[in-house]
This record gives sequence, structure tokens and C-alpha cells, in this order.
Amino acid sequence: MKAILIAGALSLLVTLIGTRFAISVLVKQGYGQLIRDDGPTSHHTKRGTPTMGGLVIIVAVVVGYFTAKLVTGISTDFRPGWAPSASALLLLFLFVGLGAIGFLDDFIKISKQRNLGLRSKAKLIGQTVIGLIFAWLAIGWEDETGQTPITHAVSFTRDIDGWRLPTVLLIVWVLVLIAGTSNGVNLTDGLDGLAIGASMMVFGAYIFINIWQSGQNCSVSAGMKCYEVRDPLDLAVVASALTGACFGFLWWNASPAKIFMGDTGSLSLGGAMAGFALMTRTELLLVIIGGLFVAITMSVILQVGWFKISGGKRIFRMAPLQHHFELLGWAEITIVVRFWIISGLCVVSGLGIFYSEWVTGT
Repeated sequence: MKAILIAGALSLLVTLIGTRFAISVLVKQGYGQLIRDDGPTSHHTKRGTPTMGGLVIIVAVVVGYFTAKLVTGISTDFRPGWAPSASALLLLFLFVGLGAIGFLDDFIKISKQRNLGLRSKAKLIGQTVIGLIFAWLAIGWEDETGQTPITHAVSFTRDIDGWRLPTVLLIVWVLVLIAGTSNGVNLTDGLDGLAIGASMMVFGAYIFINIWQSGQNCSVSAGMKCYEVRDPLDLAVVASALTGACFGFLWWNASPAKIFMGDTGSLSLGGAMAGFALMTRTELLLVIIGGLFVAITMSVILQVGWFKISGGKRIFRMAPLQHHFELLGWAEITIVVRFWIISGLCVVSGLGIFYSEWVTGT
């Protein structure tokens, strides 16, 4: 538990201080955000705001996690030592790997002064490569009991009986989940503080889920309701580091934002959500916990689909969904706070379902 507190506190401190330093450096280098001409006109005032702040989040999480491990000497849930667990290393690999792809995308936009960074095909190839490495290692990295970080089964609050996938389909499922969550956070990152605030709530939920799964783990508390999850307490340390980093970054990203996290932050945070869902056996539950990201992603899918089917008609004034409300005349801060409320309700509902499943056993 001490490692969880240290990781969260240190990550928060690193983003609070580090982001201020990053703003100064990025402003001097002229690394400012480009704004879409077809977006809400109110966004034109944000042109030139420093971006790529996701780099600070990534550094904060890595520093927070490894420092907490060194200070407390915890490696896995039940063995002494400071070495990180397989689950935590894989999750950090996914987090940092997708962040690197986002960084390339952001850097190309800034250096070439255009809205388009990496081509969509190049970005997809990069996400696929990182996802394939993650999936291959996660299904083959066994501990002394033969347990792996992820299983072949699709899960809700635990693996669903009869929903076991062959290896090829499992890898496809992992790739779909990673692409969906990373792009979902990316689409949500359109208003000051919206995506980072909602992400903070989701990662906060996974702190509680992992702590609960650690206390009710089959390795220490065998029974009908125990969880067959590998390294849950170590995953809680990573979740705490992510929550703290998001909290600290929000100080500078809240309206009016002094810095944007860019694709560097959104892709990495979305990938981390997928990693937690896979490793905690809550893949389908993430649809509820991350309900805001799902709704915003679906608004884009529906808008594009209906536009093609209907010959140019639109469901929303603009997609993603938050921009629709902007064009309706809602103030940006009003949209952000109300969407935060929706995200909070989704997180609470997801946690309620998770706990009620354990209580009722259904």
C-alpha cells in the first residue's frame, strides 16, 4: 500500500513541476498547437498553445512507479524484492510505446506546421506493432504457477465461461481493444481538461479494482469468488502513478489550457486503459467505466456512417460529440464539467457492477 501512495504522490509532483518547465521549453522552441480551420471558431484563440505535454505524463508515471518500487522493495504481490512484475512491465511498455507513436505524430505536425502528422496507415501500423509485441508477451510470460498476465478468455468482471478464444483471435481482440481505447481518448481530447480529467477517473477506478483483486486473489484467498489475476497489487501501483500524473497535468491543462497533451498523451493513456482491462479481466466492463470515451467515439462512427449512407446528411452539427454542443452555444467549461459528471457516473456504475458481482457471485 505504501508503494501505491508513493507512486501517486510522486507522479503528481513531477507533472505539477515538470509541466511548468515543459511549457517554458516548448514556448521557446515554438512547438505550438495547430487548429483545424473547420472546427469551432472559438478554438482559433488556442493556436500556438504548447503541445506534446504527454511527454511529461509518461516521464512522471515511469519515475513514480520505479521510485516507489525502489523505496518500498515490492516486486509482486507475494514475494519480497524490488524487481517489477511482468504485468507492470508489459503495461508500461504498452503505455510508453503508444506514447512514442503519438510523439512522432505530434512532432511531424509541429515541425512541418500542418494539421496532419503521421499518415493514418503509418499510425495504425505503429499501434499494431506495439500491440502485437504486447499481446505475444502477455499470453506467453508465465510465472512459476503457469499464470500469464492475460488469458485467452473474453472477460467482464472476470473471465467468461465458454468465451475462450484461439490465439489468433485473441491477438486480434487485443489489437481491437488497444486501437479502440487509444483512439477513443484521442477523440475526446478536444476541449481543455476533458480527456485528462476523465482519464484520471478511469485510472482511479483501477486502483480500487486492483487492490480488491489483490485482497481476494486466489493465491492468498482461494474460494469460489477469488480472482485469478496476476500481479494485481503491482498493477495498482501503476494505476496510482497514472492517476497522480493525470491529476498534476490537469492543473495546467484546465481551461484556459496552458499546454495540451497531444497525441503523445492521448494514445498512451488510451493504451494503458486497454492494458488494465485485459490484465484485470474487465475488458467488457471498461465499456461502462470508460463510458464517456465510448459515447464520444460512437458519435464519430455514427456521424461518418450516416454521412455516407444518407448522401451528405449529418446527425450532429459536428463530431466528436463535444464539438456538437459547442456549436449549440454551450460554453467550453460547461461542456467539460458536465462531461466529467457523466464520466464520474460511468466510473461509479462500473465499480458498483464490479463489487456487486463479487457480492452476489453472478
